[in-house]
Amino acid sequence: MSDADFVQAGSLRLTGVAHCFFTRRGGVSQGVYASLNGGVGSRDAPGAVQENRGRMALALGVAADRLLVPYLVHSPDAVAVEAPWEPDKRPRCDALVTRRTALGLGVTGADCGIILFADPAARVIGAAHAGWKGALAGVIEATVTAMIRLGAKAQDISAALGPTIAQESYEVGAEFVARFVEADADNARFFKPHGDSGRPLFDLPGYIGMRAARAGVGRFEDLRLDTYTDEERFYSFRRATHRAEPDYGRLVAAIALV
Repeated sequence: MSDADFVQAGSLRLTGVAHCFFTRRGGVSQGVYASLNGGVGSRDAPGAVQENRGRMALALGVAADRLLVPYLVHSPDAVAVEAPWEPDKRPRCDALVTRRTALGLGVTGADCGIILFADPAARVIGAAHAGWKGALAGVIEATVTAMIRLGAKAQDISAALGPTIAQESYEVGAEFVARFVEADADNARFFKPHGDSGRPLFDLPGYIGMRAARAGVGRFEDLRLDTYTDEERFYSFRRATHRAEPDYGRLVAAIALV
């Protein structure tokens, strides 16, 4: 049994599908990375990250070398996966999809949206990393499109958003708002003024939910877990930045067909 701690979405408790939104608990990393850091791009000890990833794979029910996480680049790109890759050949993209069993599809995050997708009838799954750049560029729609190419139907897809920075914790600048409103005037509804500073607060989870609906996803669930305020369970890039910490850990969300 794995020590890796995780939460699940009711919408993804589906026959033939395993999924985990891992917290930061149950690993071996130390310091700011304590303890279940899954980020190979962090400055954590590589051996600790490897052990943590192994614990995650065990919890998900796949072999350690079959828990696959791409090299995230804040893009709208989704890649279909047929088999594991070598560690130095990770695709540069922000979403993975597959119809193969016993392949764990994972993404990392530490405030950005981490989303898992499944069409249990077609047996097609996906995982996407949606920061503001990727969400604005269309990574959610790209993930759904890639799943459809493998036989999924948008209306049969369930998608769940894991730990993500909440609107009350996400203060942005006027130029940020302008970028979204320029793309679509209706995006103004995802911003509200901070009660103290008056600066805009961005609703990333709400925006992701809108883009999932636009993509035709049949069911969308937001776990409503704020990475910034829940320090005990989640890493947060923004919290680490505000504290001038040297680095931060990465959460992992993963899904597999079993």
